[in-house]
Amino acid sequence: MTTKTQAHPWMANSAPGVKARMLAEIGAERTEQLFEQIPDDHFRSTPLNLPPALASEVDLRRHLLTTLRKNEDCERYLNFLGAGCWQHHVPAVVDEIVGRTEFLTPVWGSPQSDLGRNQAWFEFNSQLGELVGFEVVQLPVYSWGCAIGHAIRMAARITGRRKVLVPKLSDPERLSVLRTYCEPTEMASHIEVVLVEADAATGQIDLADLQSKLGPDTAAVYFETPSYLGVIEPGAADIAKMARAQGAETIVGVDPISLGVLKAPADYGADIVVGPTQPLGVHMHCGGGVGGFMAAPDQECYVREFNGFLVSIGETVEPGQFGFGLTASHQTSYGMREEGKDWTGNSVYLWAIANAVYMSLLGPEGFREVGELIVSRANFAARQLAAIDGIRIPWPEGFFKEFVVNFDACGKTVAEINDALRTRHQIFGGKDLSQELPELGQSALYCVTEIHTADDLTRLAQAVKEVVTS
Repeated sequence: MTTKTQAHPWMANSAPGVKARMLAEIGAERTEQLFEQIPDDHFRSTPLNLPPALASEVDLRRHLLTTLRKNEDCERYLNFLGAGCWQHHVPAVVDEIVGRTEFLTPVWGSPQSDLGRNQAWFEFNSQLGELVGFEVVQLPVYSWGCAIGHAIRMAARITGRRKVLVPKLSDPERLSVLRTYCEPTEMASHIEVVLVEADAATGQIDLADLQSKLGPDTAAVYFETPSYLGVIEPGAADIAKMARAQGAETIVGVDPISLGVLKAPADYGADIVVGPTQPLGVHMHCGGGVGGFMAAPDQECYVREFNGFLVSIGETVEPGQFGFGLTASHQTSYGMREEGKDWTGNSVYLWAIANAVYMSLLGPEGFREVGELIVSRANFAARQLAAIDGIRIPWPEGFFKEFVVNFDACGKTVAEINDALRTRHQIFGGKDLSQELPELGQSALYCVTEIHTADDLTRLAQAVKEVVTS
């Protein structure tokens, strides 16, 4: 019996005869010759147990939809997860604009794509710069953690020092990324990461511990406000003053959506500001697409140390017309390869346009309204949960969007509570902190944004009460 060979619709080189022609072109008789350098014990000895290929688009679509229906998503379930990727409202016009072909599929560096794209990027930089209080904003990097890592390396180059102070109550993922950027101890450019204790009563940075660890070898102090656990840092200006007294840079991490109600980092002494771009009009995308921004003053000592692209505006020969172009590209890895300031990537540049559209829609008044709404609803949720027997809010004052909920007195673990919320009430509870921060006991990080209504928060409280008392 002969096996029929046919082209697979999703594989361009699967048509009969194509493989043979490619082998003939390179002078090989069979495909196995291409892999002769690989040892035999590296090959799989048994065939993969794969399902039959789906050659029909109809079958493929049905298969994908059936698989996707198994997911429990944040459209059908009530979601209180945050911790680095947050569920905010994304206006439909944002999706419409980023889906336009001139933004979605531009060819990098081609003249026909540069003007509108560069102008949109310039608007992103300008608006974000206005939010954080600095004039220079780089095109975004992969994530908030990457932005922190780049900023720390910037500070090390500026100061010539090799130690950075970071809060102990940090997001483990961001902390892991910044440690990677600081490199292993065996490497010549290693930067020592020293953790600063938190005040157990407030969740804020322990200023006495910070002072004891600051010294003439400190390149930078990094802290966040709101912090990973949602706590607003009232001593931010004091931290910056302490760092400056030792000649260290102050790097502040900030959720940009909070800046409608919180002071801009530049106003309390920040030297470099970093943070996520995902809250500004970017969907959660299964946890991806978070992006990270970096900003600094318009001073040569900072501008010369950025590792990515800056966008500038300039007059043209036509009066009243302006051009937009990439600046300082010579100091990136594109311009200098391994001699560049740092590695440069372009994976989240599309989201910079989404961010620009979102920020232009909100404007200053919109940012204030969203910020006040988040503060109001998050505090309402915290009060509702605190009224339940056995539940405690460790830091009930001074938080934004996220807050810690402790379940120690309930006699149940966060994992058990979250499982019951999901299976019995279609609610995603807060992030379980018990493994990464065991000193907080059975605690979870709850996130409340502008998408949550008063009815949603009442439903949450009722569901949690039913779960912990059953």
